[in-house]
Amino acid sequence: MKAKDEDEIRLARRELLKLSPLLALSAFAVPSVQQRALTIGSETSSSVLAAVGSNTLAPTFAKSELTPFELFPVNSYLTEDPGVDPQSWRLTVSGALSNPGEYTLAQIRALPRVEQITQHICVEGWSVIGSFAGARVSDFLKLVGAAPDARFLHWDCADDYYEFLELPAANHPQTLLSYEMYGQPLTPAHGFPLRLQMPTKLGYKQAKYLVELRVTRFLEKRRGYWVDQGYPAFGGL
Repeated sequence: MKAKDEDEIRLARRELLKLSPLLALSAFAVPSVQQRALTIGSETSSSVLAAVGSNTLAPTFAKSELTPFELFPVNSYLTEDPGVDPQSWRLTVSGALSNPGEYTLAQIRALPRVEQITQHICVEGWSVIGSFAGARVSDFLKLVGAAPDARFLHWDCADDYYEFLELPAANHPQTLLSYEMYGQPLTPAHGFPLRLQMPTKLGYKQAKYLVELRVTRFLEKRRGYWVDQGYPAFGGL
């Protein structure tokens, strides 16, 4: 396939994703259809991910291809700085696991560090190439002893944003708990002190200011801020 054709396909896909909330909301006008569709959609995305595997890698890029840091857009939910105290911050972890509790940034930084230069794609249609570093979510799940039959991760954030991930997506080798960007600690605008970074997902799935994680066997009713307003639950590329 020619590069031009690939670009046209990507553009068309992004435009469809931008329209999908409107299409979804029209279908969800009937309450019985709404609840059934939410359940089937999320369960199906999880099944599809498990079927196709979780090791297909997103493209990586050279340092020379990086978007300058100052040109990396900031999409905020309520604020660009929820005022997280670095001294008292902890990631509270609970649910289907053997080691619940509060985890410090130092404990997360002690896990194997992964650095990657990948593309960040927004549902609004723009994309940039950025540099992120952190610990694989899969390594963190081993640290906390996630149950073998766990299926979902539910994240809460300091700015009241929230998101969920299916386990296959969480275990993808490029899914990071990121604490660095462009070789420096995350700035408040980009999610200090910890954010999700996933080049296989659209930007709205990459929650910032993480403060709580629940590992579950069943999908919670409250799934993701934008997902609950009609955006695609999977949010994949």
